[in-house]
Amino acid sequence: MDTPAEAAFDDLARLASIICNTPISLVSLLDGERQWFKARTDQNWPVSTPRELAFCQQAIQGKTLYEVEDATCHPLFEHNALVTGAPNIRFYAGYPLLTAQGDALGTLCAIDTVPRRLNDGQRDALAVLSREVVAHLELRRARLELEMERQKLDDLLRLANGTAESLYLSRSHNEIFIKQDHRLIRLKTADIRYVEALGDYVNIYAGSERYTIYSTMKELETRLPAHDFARVHRKYIVRLDRIIAIESDALLMETDRGAEGGPSLLPVPIGNSFKAGLLSRLNLV
Repeated sequence: MDTPAEAAFDDLARLASIICNTPISLVSLLDGERQWFKARTDQNWPVSTPRELAFCQQAIQGKTLYEVEDATCHPLFEHNALVTGAPNIRFYAGYPLLTAQGDALGTLCAIDTVPRRLNDGQRDALAVLSREVVAHLELRRARLELEMERQKLDDLLRLANGTAESLYLSRSHNEIFIKQDHRLIRLKTADIRYVEALGDYVNIYAGSERYTIYSTMKELETRLPAHDFARVHRKYIVRLDRIIAIESDALLMETDRGAEGGPSLLPVPIGNSFKAGLLSRLNLV
């Protein structure tokens, strides 16, 4: 209710108006007090009306088309203010918007100011369009729920990392939290061997696992204990106790144990702007 206009619903209402050959077609939603129009083919039509005046409140009582050929001759509507005065409704055809659980949210309806009657093809088309309206409503809800869950996970991740930072500052733990496949994973920094930049993402190699997260090297560098890790290149952060040797502008680091138990070595380039700092950290200068 009360959400902005959306092209998908406007298009479905317009299509219903064309198919039914009526000047007005509406996507209406009802709550306890009023009917509110998500889509209107005529912008001069009211944005909402009291529920007690709504033809749609009768339509949602059933599962199929609710049709009134001439409201002035119908006992439920002949004294209705929408019939006796503007907008002078005579014809109404509304199909309930039914969810998969059978709940009626409102209607897709066609309205005219003169009496008329739909043919079978128009009735079938209105049923099809009503299901399309529900599909769009469900898709919109699923998108909003997904965004809410993403926001909750992001908030939880910030909270978890704040907790981990506090633990680290108190020197009781060294760990970080990362988001992986809609889960929060806690990593001990002692298990992290090295970090590699990959565009807008970062690969974290810990134990025998590789975790790919959306982050920057600068952000990750601030979350790792400075006395254990060093930035050696714009694309690499390594754990100092994994460095085996330094050869010119590259270093060899132990990644894991090979098949025969020997160390598996990975060459990592050393950036010119990082070299002096690295050698100093290793007490080589």
